[in-house]
Amino acid sequence: MINQLRIYEVPPGNRGPFLDRFRDHAARLMGAHGFRIQAMWTDEREGRVRFVYLLAWADEAEMGDKWAAFMADDEWTRIKAETSAQHGEFVLGIEDMVLIPTDFSAAIGDAT
Repeated sequence: MINQLRIYEVPPGNRGPFLDRFRDHAARLMGAHGFRIQAMWTDEREGRVRFVYLLAWADEAEMGDKWAAFMADDEWTRIKAETSAQHGEFVLGIEDMVLIPTDFSAAIGDAT
């Protein structure tokens, strides 16, 4: 198993609409495409708003396949266009990390 950590920088004025869109649409559609969202957080400091979430995948092939399917989803394309037209820019930047556990990580079981 691997994890993927995603960090979105959100315009402070769009914090509420972004979270609404993620909760009501993105997370739902991701679930329909087999995403396993482990946790979600916000980080709001120094005038910055970041939305952070952690995904679990069997391997990088699954991650790539499911992201491709999600990004090609017609409903997601429509929702992004509609909400962006209504609220403007939703994401200023995305940081994406694939986290592969070390052989001594608690993420793989018997780490000491």
